[in-house]
Amino acid sequence: MKFVQFVAKCTSNSARKKECPATVRFDSFVRRAALGKMSGPVLVPIMNNWTLHWREYFAEFFGMALLLLFGLSFVIILFGEGSPAAQIIPGIKIRQMITGFLFGCAGALIAVSPIGKISGAHINPVVTLSFRMMGKLNLRTTAGYIIMQLAGAVFGSLPLLFWGSLGKSVAFGATLPGRGYGTLAVLMGEAVTTFALIVALCLFLGFRSVRPYTPLMIPFLYAVMVPLEASISGTSTNPARTFGPATISGQWQGWWIYWVGPLLGSLMGILSCSFLAKRIEVAKLYHFESDKRRFFKMQAM
Repeated sequence: MKFVQFVAKCTSNSARKKECPATVRFDSFVRRAALGKMSGPVLVPIMNNWTLHWREYFAEFFGMALLLLFGLSFVIILFGEGSPAAQIIPGIKIRQMITGFLFGCAGALIAVSPIGKISGAHINPVVTLSFRMMGKLNLRTTAGYIIMQLAGAVFGSLPLLFWGSLGKSVAFGATLPGRGYGTLAVLMGEAVTTFALIVALCLFLGFRSVRPYTPLMIPFLYAVMVPLEASISGTSTNPARTFGPATISGQWQGWWIYWVGPLLGSLMGILSCSFLAKRIEVAKLYHFESDKRRFFKMQAM
């Protein structure tokens, strides 16, 4: 630890020559090592500080849990059998549009909240993988985020059991292949909607003028996509969003589609927006300049 403190002192802007011998005060070497561009024993004490970031992981966990708790509650209220919402708003497409908008609002609010400030509010494995494909996350963080997203999805879905028969009537908001649609149609539905999500995120995050409005875009995007596609696959675009309610309802029909479809869509989206990769600075949907622990900046270097 003394070595780590010594290196930190000698790489700080206030380092003095007399305090740091020339044999150690080689800023470029140390900085390159700290950025992971060099290897060897010298990296071990330095990188130990960056191996585990439970604060970010648990923020992602709770963000995912809140998204499903509120988002799926909207689904249950608007589509549960016996809910007065069907009488108040008889049009299915209008209810689907409202559901998509409210679900998107839940995600947007998480992005701008303190939770999003810490984790970046991916709350979707394919968003995390997309940032990974653009070189904004390392493999360890990518795996950690996805594990916590799946765990958070189950945790956030458990309280939905209190909706009782109302929730059970719609499988607690589980996404299932639509009646009359083949596997290929459902798969393409998920791929196309996820492609639209990833492209929209890349376009907003890639240009500074619209970057602050990224969370605001999400509710309107889903308000359009859900009425158009929900009857085909349920418009998941998020494997964790499907995994949570499937776990508590036991409805696993076509579960693999909700992994393969979004993965294909995200891959196509990243390939289409590869020219924007360098313009996207950090793996966050908001609070772009807030990174006191340099967690995200270290990921992208």
